[in-house]
Amino acid sequence: MKQVKQRTLLIYILLLLFLAGLVLYSVRYAVLSGRWASFPGNAGAFDDGVPVLGQIVDRNGEILFDAATGSYSDDGTLRRATLHAVGDTARNISTSALQNFEKQLLNYNPVTGINGGGGRVYLTLDSRLQTAAYEALDGAKGTIGVYNYQTGEILCMVSTPAFDPADPPEIADGDSRYDGVYLNRFLSSTFTPGSVFKVVTAAAALEKLEGVTDRTFRCTGSVDIDGDTITCPYVHGTMDFYEAMANSCNCVFAQLAVELGGETMEQYARAAGLLEGHTVSGIATAAGAYAVSTANSEVGWSGVGQYEDLVNPCTLMTMMGAIAGRGSAREPYLLEKVTSLGTDLTHATGSAGKMQLWTRDTCDTLAQMLRNNVTETYGQSRFDDLPVCAKSGTAEVGQGKAPHSWFAGFVDSDTLPLAFVALVENGGGGSAVAGSAAAQVLRTAAEIL
Repeated sequence: MKQVKQRTLLIYILLLLFLAGLVLYSVRYAVLSGRWASFPGNAGAFDDGVPVLGQIVDRNGEILFDAATGSYSDDGTLRRATLHAVGDTARNISTSALQNFEKQLLNYNPVTGINGGGGRVYLTLDSRLQTAAYEALDGAKGTIGVYNYQTGEILCMVSTPAFDPADPPEIADGDSRYDGVYLNRFLSSTFTPGSVFKVVTAAAALEKLEGVTDRTFRCTGSVDIDGDTITCPYVHGTMDFYEAMANSCNCVFAQLAVELGGETMEQYARAAGLLEGHTVSGIATAAGAYAVSTANSEVGWSGVGQYEDLVNPCTLMTMMGAIAGRGSAREPYLLEKVTSLGTDLTHATGSAGKMQLWTRDTCDTLAQMLRNNVTETYGQSRFDDLPVCAKSGTAEVGQGKAPHSWFAGFVDSDTLPLAFVALVENGGGGSAVAGSAAAQVLRTAAEIL
């Protein structure tokens, strides 16, 4: 009898171990099977690491890459304009759809496996805006991004320099034409922001310095802060707060930053989302930087977007979208939906969380200030009848190089709710260079959307 009990106990133990192993396998299968299927060594789905199933298309269904044939769009300009979004077959671009949406390209299902010849992956991008942005950059290094701040859809994401992925060049070491060509400047880079950062300084002043909108300021062309001279390109004279923003007066915003203090400035840059990395449909963005200094002169420089300030273009665009939303906006996303090439089944992937910014009153005042910038300084005629609110930036980068040119803002409209950012590396004046590129893209958006 004792022997029977021992055997019965052994059977129970073995059964429990079997069930535990089955549960462990099921859990690992549910969690990791998609990764196994999309492993580049899977010869049934990949050829030399490149998917052989599925298509990548824009929001309107225009084919950007067909994996079965390994072919890109017939339009050479569009191929260059979407290089960093779609990717190259050598897998050099880490932010690309070819590397980040492999599971969707294979149309993998944990129950049925890889289905119907793969999936048709719809990006939120509009090919027409991509082409317009690429042409607006006109061969310069930089980036342009546009997104719908009410829905989160990224409609345009161009990074240059680029190349034709259908006919990739041999890039020699030190070839300046392709400096950083594999880097998506929109998602993966940070740059000195220059005067676009004054929006953060203005937000902090509005909430922390009582009566700042009623104050007047005087600019004589320079201001001495603890022995360091901060200069303006012009003598602006006497101004109110709105005029100081429209004039982009370094003297005023440097002194406001000192009055606020470095810790407060850092808090507002963090609240704006500029200091932390985010994700766009699972693709990480670069984190910005703000260094808190005990030296007043350095705090002053940080308040005008210099010193050690760094900003990622995508997060700056999102901040502008949240100002347009008067304190909140959808976070940007890139992957809209996936449909099976073999059936009509659609798997919706779009939507994103909300970004919360400063108070509604603060954002409303900032929107008025940014609108005033356009009507009083940048020129409304550049944007036709679009109610554009914007801030330019001319970011000094030293080493004898021309400054980076920035232009960022939004269209304050429920019918065309777009936030945007344009950066031209070493391009010179922000309004003249990046502003012109942004205006060209926005006019195209008004025509086609």
